[in-house]
Amino acid sequence: MSLLVSVSAAVVSLYLLVYYATCRAARCCSAVRLKGKTVIVTGGNTGIGKATALDLACRGARVILACRNKEKAEAAAFDIRTESGNNEVVFMHLDLSSLKSVRHFAETFLNSEPRLDILINNAGVLGPGRTQEGYGVAFGVNHLGHFLLTNLLLERLQQCGPSRVVTVAALLHRFGHVDFPLLALQKDLVSSQSACSSLQAYCSSKLCNVLFTRELANRLEGSRVSCFSLHPGVIQTELSRHFSLWLQLLVWPFARLFFLDPEGGSQTTLHCALQEDMEPLSGRYFSNCALQEVGAKGRDDALAKKLWEVSERLSSLS
Repeated sequence: MSLLVSVSAAVVSLYLLVYYATCRAARCCSAVRLKGKTVIVTGGNTGIGKATALDLACRGARVILACRNKEKAEAAAFDIRTESGNNEVVFMHLDLSSLKSVRHFAETFLNSEPRLDILINNAGVLGPGRTQEGYGVAFGVNHLGHFLLTNLLLERLQQCGPSRVVTVAALLHRFGHVDFPLLALQKDLVSSQSACSSLQAYCSSKLCNVLFTRELANRLEGSRVSCFSLHPGVIQTELSRHFSLWLQLLVWPFARLFFLDPEGGSQTTLHCALQEDMEPLSGRYFSNCALQEVGAKGRDDALAKKLWEVSERLSSLS
């Protein structure tokens, strides 16, 4: 099994390094100001989420850091307020591994905040474990929690249109698959909690992000809400804390040479959230601040529709 994990990690690393050897990291060039606008950033207390929140705060937005860890989130909010000079940066508790917490967050937000202009589904996890409802943690947090959150906030987004939903997916969606019988049986997209399966579960959850965005765009056609998914780049973030020590040591030299820092990794998110005249591209996928084609499974409208219907049942929306 350790050999299989090593080979899988090597293949993925090689693919990513080749990809980025041919692509220069672009930057969001939008000069849009956000005074009077409200933005939610899930996982905004660290990594690219915090970098995204800082940029949006610097543009004058009211920024809600929707995070699980109160201490870290309040420290991040303080840092962002200090650096941006914007006091409209606040923490609201959200644990995406609990659908009950997602519902409580949405209720609290809708009762206290009159606007929502941009929802950034940024938070993500990689590793073994289960959510409070028993789903595999990557599927439950990366997809199902964000699916429910977006749907619960959709009416407010429509009221404040033109508005946007931006979901951070990954290039690794190309390696994902959605096995509905397995999901029904195991409450997960993989059959075990091994290191190799955790990586596969992450890839599959990112495919779900792409499919969710595609179906959301279909359902919102003609509305004033547009949505986008994206690959942020290969980033030095806390996702690696879920790796074993030997794998962290293996990845570290490549990370120092090739991986983007969180600010660089936030640029495509910002592009999707801020770039003007993006509405005709709703449902599409971006990388390096440019429109990109997704993998074949990410273009499957029937698969996207079925995932939506299954997710509605699993999150008790239907």
